[in-house]
Amino acid sequence: MADTTHILLVEPETLLRRTVSLTARSLNIGQVHEAASAQAALCMLRERTFDGAVIAVECIGSNDERRYDLELVDRLRDAATSSHHAMPIAIMADQATPTLLRALRDRRIIRVILKPFRAKVLLETIADFSGRPAAR
Repeated sequence: MADTTHILLVEPETLLRRTVSLTARSLNIGQVHEAASAQAALCMLRERTFDGAVIAVECIGSNDERRYDLELVDRLRDAATSSHHAMPIAIMADQATPTLLRALRDRRIIRVILKPFRAKVLLETIADFSGRPAAR
């Protein structure tokens, strides 16, 4: 299947990653490559090119020093990987603060998925990246 869309899913929760990956494959909407961390994702990004990415971002720091870790997104946008720097990226986060939304807009993030969410939301995002319809 030469025209398979390859999507990178960076999510620490194994069950969610596995469910999305297997379901996307069975619905023929893309090949989801799973990474549990940004470090694992960077290793994968050195080995292959991806057509899109869905990345869970965590809030780090405390109190007034809280911020989201967007280093992986920055690496992708700065063309520090083999994937195209303009590929579509969606972010999963626990809340959408004005500061986060501004930072994501500056990084050309196409979608923000708020936690908690259903696996179907991720499948629809992957389908959008691949140009294939998601099963309803």
